[in-house]
Amino acid sequence: MTHLPRSRRAPESIEVTHGLFSIHSFMTVRVLIVDDQEPFRAVARMVVEFTDGFEVVGEAVTGEDSVISARVLKPDLVLMDVNLPGISGLEATERILAEPAPPVVLVLSTYEPEEYASRAAGAGAAAYIPKSTFDPEVLAGAWEAAGAGARVADVQHSTLDDYGEG
Repeated sequence: MTHLPRSRRAPESIEVTHGLFSIHSFMTVRVLIVDDQEPFRAVARMVVEFTDGFEVVGEAVTGEDSVISARVLKPDLVLMDVNLPGISGLEATERILAEPAPPVVLVLSTYEPEEYASRAAGAGAAAYIPKSTFDPEVLAGAWEAAGAGARVADVQHSTLDDYGEG
């Protein structure tokens, strides 16, 4: 099995065969949710919980707390809002990605992609996803694309096209 950095592993199935028995082991993607609005954190939590192979390991409300939480919890994936109290989600993304073995960061916002997709890419985010399109399929697709090394524009564009939003 190829060993990828923690931040670039995609959900995978490993089959171990012993005699006539097969055992499947699935990696769980550990997710940190960062948003200052409780209603959206609740929605994001539900999306993560309804996505096979994903689990919420923590939540943060400010940019500074997201950096600390990412350092302590070591998630595989961070769902990052743009506008946060304290430092912005884009600044927090840059700081998180500067850490050793950083997680994948997906930036989510109510702003239109034209406004923030390039800024999210500049901060190092793997994808920019409008909150209005965020669902289990989009989450799984963005994670898979990030594992394949896709750029923000590719993920954002294909996500919108796939759901008739583009």
